[in-house]
Amino acid sequence: MGKEVERKFLVSSAEWRNLAEADIRIRQFYLAAAPGRTVRVRISDGTSAKLTLKFGSRARERDEYEYPIPLADAEEMLAFAIGHVIEKTRHHVRHRGYLYEVDVFGGILAGLVVAELETPEDVPDEMLPDWLGREVTGEQRFYNASLALGGIPEIAA
Repeated sequence: MGKEVERKFLVSSAEWRNLAEADIRIRQFYLAAAPGRTVRVRISDGTSAKLTLKFGSRARERDEYEYPIPLADAEEMLAFAIGHVIEKTRHHVRHRGYLYEVDVFGGILAGLVVAELETPEDVPDEMLPDWLGREVTGEQRFYNASLALGGIPEIAA
C-alpha cells in the first residue's frame, strides 16, 4: 500500500509553461465512487493503463493502490464508466526542487487548470511558485472523481 500525500492548487497564470519538462495525455474514468473511496482507470498517452483504488477522506493523505492493467482491458472497462471521461494533459514542472503536476483539462472541463504537489513535507507558502493560485486541498469538488461526476466547479468556471 502506498500513501498519497498531496496538495492541490488552482493555477493563476501560464508562467509555468516555459518550465514544463514533460507532458502526458491522460484519459481517466471512474468505475466506482463513494465517500472515502474510488476505483479509477487511467490511460496514459494511449499506450499504457493503470487501475487505481483510493481510500480515505482526509484532505492531504489517502491510501492508494495502483496496478498496471492491459490497455485492451482498460478500453473495455470504459463501457462501465460512471460520469464523464476526464481528458487532460499533465505537465511536469519543477520549482525549487519540488515536482508539480499541472493538469490542463479538456473536453467538458476545458478551462480548468489544477496543480498538484505530492510530498509529505509541509512546503512553506514562500517556497511555492508565483503561478499557483488558491489552494483547494480538501475541497472535494476539485478532486477528479467529483469532476467526472459533476463537471467544472462554479468558482473555477
